[in-house]
Amino acid sequence: MNPVQWEALRYVARANRFSNSPSAMAHYLGSTKGTVSQTILSLEKKGLLEKQPSPADARVVLLVLTTKGRELLAKDPLLALGTEIAGLSGKTVKRFAKAVTEILMGEVKRQKQNDFGGCKTCRHWRDRSGDDALSICMYFNQKMTKPELNQLCFYHLPR
Repeated sequence: MNPVQWEALRYVARANRFSNSPSAMAHYLGSTKGTVSQTILSLEKKGLLEKQPSPADARVVLLVLTTKGRELLAKDPLLALGTEIAGLSGKTVKRFAKAVTEILMGEVKRQKQNDFGGCKTCRHWRDRSGDDALSICMYFNQKMTKPELNQLCFYHLPR
């Protein structure tokens, strides 16, 4: 697996149902649609990813991890880095997170790209009940499931 393939798998694993398309992946990776198309073909051949038609629009292709893809991600080499970070003191983790966020958001702005955030930091999100059970994406006028609240969204608009 090359680094782009790993990032593509990580993206599909973290993207919500509105953002798991090849074009959204291309934006996220800062790559061309052609390059992403080749990456997707390679991951399909390896049995890690599959394309499915969108239930909302059959012309739209959605990307879904296969069982083999999820199993491979469980062995992701970056998981060790996450474990190391989690082992730092609370204050250090907060400082590290703040610094990384500032660096990445600065680059997103310089590149004029979407920031791909989660529901709870998005202007489109509404929590109708106070407990996430009735969360709604106002952009799509759709109820959001609790797991989706932390997934990446291409249509994220920071508050």
